[in-house]
Amino acid sequence: MGENYQVIARRWRPQRLSELVGQEPIVQTLENAIRLNKIAHAFLFIGPRGTGKTSTARLLAMALNAPEHPTIDADPNGEPCRSIFEGHCMDVIEIDGASNNSVEQVRNLREECQYVPTLCRFKIYIVDEVHMLSQAAFNALLKTLEEPPAHVKFILATTEAYKVPQTIASRCQRFEFKPIDEEIIVKKLQQIAQAEQIHADSLALQAIARIADGGMRDAQSILDQLTSFGNNYITETDVVKAYGLVSSQDLNEILMCVEHMDYRGIVRLTEQFKHCNFSGILSDVAKMLQKKLTSLENPTEIAKTLKFLDIITAAKDFPDGSVMFQLALFRAIEAFEQRSIDQVLTLLKNFQSNPDLDEIPPTPKQKDSLGEDIVEHCPHHSTPTPMPPFKEMGNLSQLPQNTQEKLKNLFHIEN
Repeated sequence: MGENYQVIARRWRPQRLSELVGQEPIVQTLENAIRLNKIAHAFLFIGPRGTGKTSTARLLAMALNAPEHPTIDADPNGEPCRSIFEGHCMDVIEIDGASNNSVEQVRNLREECQYVPTLCRFKIYIVDEVHMLSQAAFNALLKTLEEPPAHVKFILATTEAYKVPQTIASRCQRFEFKPIDEEIIVKKLQQIAQAEQIHADSLALQAIARIADGGMRDAQSILDQLTSFGNNYITETDVVKAYGLVSSQDLNEILMCVEHMDYRGIVRLTEQFKHCNFSGILSDVAKMLQKKLTSLENPTEIAKTLKFLDIITAAKDFPDGSVMFQLALFRAIEAFEQRSIDQVLTLLKNFQSNPDLDEIPPTPKQKDSLGEDIVEHCPHHSTPTPMPPFKEMGNLSQLPQNTQEKLKNLFHIEN
């Protein structure tokens, strides 16, 4: 890999709209607009990083400036498509909104708009991170955006749509780029790995897709990085080791510990993960719970899983990761132990139909990871389920005193 090495994310950038994966509704809309010659003068591309906004902008510019007429089948190797794709066509101007955000620069853009394109059919302005423009710059852009010359098209892209003034957004066709499904990312990574002769097992690719969090570009960059880490042979262990995460087996064990009310197992896992990124682990647990929700039908199980997800989501950004990891899972156990309203109503209904019933059947005993009985919370007793000693729950003494007190009160912890 010498000076001319090009990273995977650039080598595998789509060259036609049909090659853009994970954004099929957007592709279909743009292709139909081109076929029917119903092409807007301004577009607003919104979505998370790495989901294809800039790539789509270039592909749209290529399609509109195809040699004979606008077409979705433009030859990416011909001119001017090749120069547009590579980013050095003088009629397709890419502007970074973060560094070109002053009113003077936007006024210069307005003046340049009046001149017809040199080589292409349309002069196209692609403004990335458009939300970074100043209010004065937005005001200067407004009139041109409303009534641009016939030969000018604007493509605005942003990761923070709420920062774009409504006066600007209302003058554009809006396209929402969604995070790409993990299955789609894995399929694309498999295609890349095969073509690049990279040996990566399926669990490794799934872990990469999980870390990428819906961004195809991030997934490709991670794969590129790991080819050096794993010497072109990548396993799940390589991925979790490089990014401080845990394996899918470990994530399943976390869920099992909560469902089986295994406090000792959680303490053991916390010690096992002490060199890992706890916030990242909790994010992965949250994703697993979201997937689990799609397969649940029992209202009680759905309610418990939603409560578990709410607890995990609230804990992800806590400053002391190991402490909050334990406390969040302990709190999730309490949520699993509590009877839902549906369960209480069922018990009352059974009692009404059988007045002689003077006792609620006890919950079967659970076993912890050491094979010992877990003390269950008796429905007739107000004492909460025993928690592990405070000293086993992480080094809370490093937290501010008021934070310690809040955690003690929140989780009913004794000194």
